[in-house]
Amino acid sequence: MQKFKSVDDLVNQLKPTEPVYCIRKKSIQLASKFFQNKFPGKVLYAVKTNPHPIVLKTLVDSGINNFDIASIKEIEAIKKINPEAKCSFMHTVKSREDINEAYFKHGIKAFSLDTKDELIKILESTNKANDLELHVRVAVSNEHAEIDLSKKFGALTSEAIGLLRLTKQYAKKIALSFHVGSQCMHPISYTKGISELKYIIKKTKITPDIINIGGGFPTIYPDLIPQSLNIYFKEIKKGLAELNLEKLPDIICEPGRAIVAESGSTIVRVNLRKKQKLYINDGTYGTLFDAGVPNIVYPSRLITSSRVVSKKLTSFDFFGPTCDSMDYMKGPFVLPNNIKENDYIELGQLGAYGLTFRTQFNGFYSDNIFEVEDDPIMTMYNKEALKEFLVA
Repeated sequence: MQKFKSVDDLVNQLKPTEPVYCIRKKSIQLASKFFQNKFPGKVLYAVKTNPHPIVLKTLVDSGINNFDIASIKEIEAIKKINPEAKCSFMHTVKSREDINEAYFKHGIKAFSLDTKDELIKILESTNKANDLELHVRVAVSNEHAEIDLSKKFGALTSEAIGLLRLTKQYAKKIALSFHVGSQCMHPISYTKGISELKYIIKKTKITPDIINIGGGFPTIYPDLIPQSLNIYFKEIKKGLAELNLEKLPDIICEPGRAIVAESGSTIVRVNLRKKQKLYINDGTYGTLFDAGVPNIVYPSRLITSSRVVSKKLTSFDFFGPTCDSMDYMKGPFVLPNNIKENDYIELGQLGAYGLTFRTQFNGFYSDNIFEVEDDPIMTMYNKEALKEFLVA
């Protein structure tokens, strides 16, 4: 993979006519080390967030060897990087064929479920294996999340009580899990989730071998500035202490966005300006899906070489290159007022989901991916953390 010192160097040398995606390995290493050193338990990277081989290799080299996967393809991607890595099948709805292949071909023992029917599928598809690690996922409030996952996943607390009792009979290790929703903006959500587990533990008198607090850890965007992740971890420790258990179970989490978001950015070019509307060469059918559907506002900056840049800033909304009106990103994206056709813009925080959501709709697709060594446009990880965690 070709490497550049900075995004500006890349643009000045290549003058790309198609969108360009950038990966920052140092950013991945920093965030990975931060979680490994600060989180009170084991870190499972959520592969769906960014499964690019360079990203996965960087994570493995940084010390992460446990992965939250949701498909056979994701298992295969991890095993290519590190055959010894532990994969946990955390999707609560799986086909029998995928369960069978995961267990018998890839040696996967850990499976998530939120219904009795899924438990039956797992048991029958593994020939009633006696070495399973089964995670009962509980639905908890997603009130502070930008993207609500609770409508699709998780058993109600009243259902989880009976499901935990039943699942324990067939599990070598039993786990309770929850997810507070994607881009969770308040750490109290984790305390509330843990309190739901406390109620279930009290009712069933079953102390799980593992407590999985899921993902949802936020990254930083111009209009979404969360509290420090240290405060999230402090809140989690507080919730775990309030379980009042004689011995605390193993604790795991499944971060994705918070680890890789800052590492990726996309370089786009302006095709046309209509007043405060910019028509760019990437969009919601490409790497910018999150800017359209959940309306996440990415940090943006104009890339210039020599011309004068206006000090006056203007809020723009974007349209992508496809012949579809849904290819629209409301923003607002704040850029210099004199931006014009053929100017380049860097959009940050695209390490999470930017690559995974790309399509070839309308024939617009770019697979131009390069490594850059400059800093992200925005970061939650400061220079002191860099010195603390990145050892040469």
